[in-house]
Amino acid sequence: MSLEPLFIDGRYLQPPEPLELTLEALDRLQSGQELVLLLHCEPHPLYAVLKRNGYRYVAEFKANGDNEIRISKA
Repeated sequence: MSLEPLFIDGRYLQPPEPLELTLEALDRLQSGQELVLLLHCEPHPLYAVLKRNGYRYVAEFKANGDNEIRISKA
């Protein structure tokens, strides 16, 4: 049975709120679960935190301009 993904819509939030919400959600992320983050930008500081702490991520800009970032434990 797969776990429901955690979801954060940070597209209309002001920095640093999307980063703060993401870091809080990572603490709740279970093995085999994904965190889906929607933004309008490339969150390079977040990418550095993810790499440093052993998370995988895939970022994809959609046709509507949203950046969908899927994060999981490595």
